[in-house]
Amino acid sequence: MTAAPDWRGRRAVVMGLGRFGGGAGAARFLCRRGARVLVTDLRRAEELPEARAALAGLDIEWVLGEHRAADFEGADLVVANPAVAAEHPLLALARSRGARVTTEVELFLAELPCPAAAVTGTQGKSSTTSFTAQLLEAGGLCAHAGGNLGGSLLDHLDAIRPGDRVVLELSSYQLEHLARPPVAARGLGAAAVVNLLPDHLERHGDLAAYGAAKGRIFELLAPGGLAILPAEEPLFAAWTLPPSVRRLEIETWARPRDAGRPSPDRLGLRPGPDGEPWFHLGARAIAPVASLPLPDFQRPNALVALALALELGADLPDAARALGALRAPDHRLSDLGPHLGRRVLDNGVSTTPDSTIAALEAVGSVATVVLGGQAKRLDYAPLARVVAGRCGDAVVFGASGADLERQLHTAGLGAGRVTRVAGVAEAAREALARTPVGGTLLFSPACASFDAHANFKERALAFAAALRDAVSTQSAAAAIGSREEAPGHPANP
Repeated sequence: MTAAPDWRGRRAVVMGLGRFGGGAGAARFLCRRGARVLVTDLRRAEELPEARAALAGLDIEWVLGEHRAADFEGADLVVANPAVAAEHPLLALARSRGARVTTEVELFLAELPCPAAAVTGTQGKSSTTSFTAQLLEAGGLCAHAGGNLGGSLLDHLDAIRPGDRVVLELSSYQLEHLARPPVAARGLGAAAVVNLLPDHLERHGDLAAYGAAKGRIFELLAPGGLAILPAEEPLFAAWTLPPSVRRLEIETWARPRDAGRPSPDRLGLRPGPDGEPWFHLGARAIAPVASLPLPDFQRPNALVALALALELGADLPDAARALGALRAPDHRLSDLGPHLGRRVLDNGVSTTPDSTIAALEAVGSVATVVLGGQAKRLDYAPLARVVAGRCGDAVVFGASGADLERQLHTAGLGAGRVTRVAGVAEAAREALARTPVGGTLLFSPACASFDAHANFKERALAFAAALRDAVSTQSAAAAIGSREEAPGHPANP
């Protein structure tokens, strides 16, 4: 780990503003550090009103609607949006001319003012990051969560004190762009890979390359830091961790392990003092599983968060008690409440078939499931079989709608039980109409959002808004109908 670079008077190019504020945060930070900043984005000015407003008044040169090779040839620093492929020709050009290529998150790591931990994985990294911050706060520590969650912690550097704690969610795209070796003011105290499932193969090519990108998180650990990773996973078993790093493994979560002597370097689920399942950290029984007010699939995320929080200085009794008050981030099987007598669950975070399968297993019986968007280079047949076995009806939408409809029919869901519509608003209205009173409607797309929406959050909010509109429309129609049928109010005056 090396000291933060001095960017005063240096030429810095921010390549891509992104959609979560990271690019704007990097541009503001570099302006504060005295760099000569150029922002370039393939989108035109009229497509970037929020980002332009966020950077108004700063001494920034803008190149929009294109990327110019000359800007990269003359750069000392290029901050690439994580969505930009690491092998992009313009990044290669910048490196060949001596520029350092980095990302917004690494700029933050280079200034890291306090102990920190980081989390990655295919599913559950946002929940684990959020849970870790909540457990730290429960122990009286001031915690800051950021990274892939959105926004930029660079904007909050001045408010982060040495006694605080930072928890970062890191995506494979962010990790792939780290320098070799990564630049960080201080190494992380702990880092975790919560799981590894097929995803983003259109970017990484295969599971091994995707896993290798995730595994770079352990390069950020300080000597003596804690590496948390899944047990019994061949890809991880072969990894060589940095010298002096400690290893803690997450056991398989299908069921509690039988009583016996647990490994001291495992996180697991075992019978506790009362014979019921308890969370265990090595041989130490932490808390009963029943105390966790969350679906079963959140169990490993909560326990990994507990290990991270303890490593960052949380008090064990306080953290164990706080497990009972953990709150999942939005769009993770969030209960949207009753809608005309139907229970609606928002699992809008789902962009893979595996994550929707996990949601269906957690919920159990589902009257109507809503799937769709932009399919990934993944196998959707297992999801189709689970839907056919667990759901009454399915509504599919977006670019993948026709293919999902075909796969659901192949899996045994009859033609009358699958409805294909254009977009998420139509899907919300159709799903509400198809779900019987007392039934459960699950929104869990299993596909990326980029065919029609900037990100999964925007799509989930659009679904919820369309649902509210549908409820209002049906309620108004019912009220009109009841007035027309009331005595003294003939239907045809």
